[in-house]
Amino acid sequence: MVNMRFHNVASVLALSGAALAFTDSSPWVLLSTSKTSQSPSSNQIQTSDEAIKFTNEFLSGCPTDRYLIVTQPGINAADFWQADGCAMPSLCKAVKDARVKGRYTVAEVVGDVTSARFREHIKASCDKKRKTVSLTELPLGPLSASRTQAFATSDMTLAKDLEMTTSVDSYTILFYATPKEPLYDSEFIEPLHMGRKRGINGAFAMERANKTERDTRPLFEKYQFFTPGIFMGLIVTTVLLSILGAGIRGLANLEVSYGAFDKEMGPAAQKKQQ
Repeated sequence: MVNMRFHNVASVLALSGAALAFTDSSPWVLLSTSKTSQSPSSNQIQTSDEAIKFTNEFLSGCPTDRYLIVTQPGINAADFWQADGCAMPSLCKAVKDARVKGRYTVAEVVGDVTSARFREHIKASCDKKRKTVSLTELPLGPLSASRTQAFATSDMTLAKDLEMTTSVDSYTILFYATPKEPLYDSEFIEPLHMGRKRGINGAFAMERANKTERDTRPLFEKYQFFTPGIFMGLIVTTVLLSILGAGIRGLANLEVSYGAFDKEMGPAAQKKQQ
């Protein structure tokens, strides 16, 4: 019976075809010496909300005395099973343990799992029951280009905590993947013609623009239309236009007759000249 259960779990972790279906999916493994109160779903493609909800409901009862939460960035179900066997023998050994009575394994969990706060949830649940438990979090390092070597290093790190956790008869192990960390792209300066350099930079800019998510914010939240310089320029322009308007209105209000500048040619003008 134990071997049959182990093969079922191992087959779940080895669903390479399903693992390649979603690039943002990851495996989910929950092992416990306590039985689950409800039957877990057998669907091997679930959303992150479904996986987090079932796990929180199970942990809300504070079922065991010791907890181990393991996270591995960028792992998928196909990585667990390789040509020479299990990629993480320590975890596969824990799955095969006869003391494990509750299992919840999903090959493909689609969505963001960073919102899960299992440590806080376990503490709050066990505090309500006035139960003192041991809780360990183990964030494994990101997978490098040499995935075989990275798995060997992760398994060596995981083996120590698994041995400590499984040394008692009441424990729960949770293993899931966190988002993959972005890789650093090194840039080398090479003597290029300016035209070619602009073309390469333009291609990179278009590629980055295609990879970025669409910004759906409103127009006035996305762009800043009134900078301090523009605002000061508008104030100065308003003052100058008001002065110009006052001058134009003053010139328009002048009342001078057309004959005021005509030269007098009559007898009166001759007497004034004498």
